[in-house]
Amino acid sequence: MPGSGCENLFVLRGVAPAGNVSTSGVMGTQNMEIAMTRLRAGLLVVVVAALATGMATARVAWGGSVKGAVILKGAAPEPRKLPVTIDQYVCGKEKSAEDLVLSPEGGIRNAVVWLENPPPTPAAAAPPPVTAMDQKDCVFTPRVVVVAAGGRIDFLNSDRPLHNLHSTPSANPPFNRAQPKGRTIPIAFPHPEIVRVSCDLHSWMRGWVVVAPHPFYAVTDAAGRFALPGLPPGRYTVRAWQERLGTISREIVVGDQDPTPVTLEMTAR
Repeated sequence: MPGSGCENLFVLRGVAPAGNVSTSGVMGTQNMEIAMTRLRAGLLVVVVAALATGMATARVAWGGSVKGAVILKGAAPEPRKLPVTIDQYVCGKEKSAEDLVLSPEGGIRNAVVWLENPPPTPAAAAPPPVTAMDQKDCVFTPRVVVVAAGGRIDFLNSDRPLHNLHSTPSANPPFNRAQPKGRTIPIAFPHPEIVRVSCDLHSWMRGWVVVAPHPFYAVTDAAGRFALPGLPPGRYTVRAWQERLGTISREIVVGDQDPTPVTLEMTAR
């Protein structure tokens, strides 16, 4: 009807009036649109709140971190070469000792860094992940691995010659296993300690398993760098071990600065 509220409603909304549209139909459509608008607004509030909560939770979970490097103090010793006396067709005629590997800037590779007084952490809900150590070109690779106490290492042999895994730990069970090419030998390490692994058939071969009682352990990279994330503020004792240089420690404070930088110097021997 001309001049009716229904016509004005359609004109305001930019839609031509239909011939037989009832007031109840228009009001029903209007109520539905209002309900949808409120629903969208409610969903937006929920999404924003969830994002804010998630970001806050992640920040609390991340905490602070320690980042730094382990470097050599003093003159670098001359690299040593070890003679190869067996299986030269695979192993070559000599091997680098690799008991001290340095970057051009003096960073120490394969040092292990950990916290002596770690913060409390919740018990793991799942078993520790499996770590692998291979024997390739008659050397252990990687030379140093960290495994959580109670975890397992899968020892591999990618070489054609026969190897054997030999170790006499103090806290963990000893083992002496022959290992032909392609065979995987799983070995569990229930107790924390540093374990040396050797091959009796190839006397120059050395590998190291560091069994860790908590997650705040790291192995330095080729530049000697490491990171220990997930730390709350506090005072900590950082320790570093290297197979040739021994062990050092240093006190640090994790505070507002993130990451907390630290340089650990090990004296040449």
